[in-house]
Amino acid sequence: RRGEMAKSTQLIDNEVFRAYATYTAIVLLKMMLMSLVTAYFRMTRKAFANPEDTASFGKGESAKKYLRTDPDVERVRRGHLNDLENIVPFVGIGLLYALSGPELSTALLHFRIFTGARILHTFAYLIPLPQPGRGLSWAVGYSVTISMAYKVLKTAWLL
Repeated sequence: RRGEMAKSTQLIDNEVFRAYATYTAIVLLKMMLMSLVTAYFRMTRKAFANPEDTASFGKGESAKKYLRTDPDVERVRRGHLNDLENIVPFVGIGLLYALSGPELSTALLHFRIFTGARILHTFAYLIPLPQPGRGLSWAVGYSVTISMAYKVLKTAWLL
């Protein structure tokens, strides 16, 4: 039933909700992988934020040189922070959107574009790709979230 809020007992049978769950799991896993990428860069660049992390490199002054920032580590961290700033709102707004009764094809378009934009954004950050690639991928994902929010407000408040 298009335009009606889904009942919680029907969620597992709701194709839009299943699509939401699938694409949300993908972007959340991608965001979680950024932690592993950060750890990889910290280890390979020997750039740590906490003294206890340098223990395997010696004690005292010899270990202190590893308490430093590294441009590559900071770049990965900024990419991860950007994921937190964009994927978390997608998760919440996307759930409300999935429950607002959109057409499956429209919902899939929203979810796929957002997921693709976030994956491209990560590659643009890590490679790095020249601008405006990263900025455009961010803007596309952000626009998708705004579009879903508009649909939720339109449905809930009959705007």
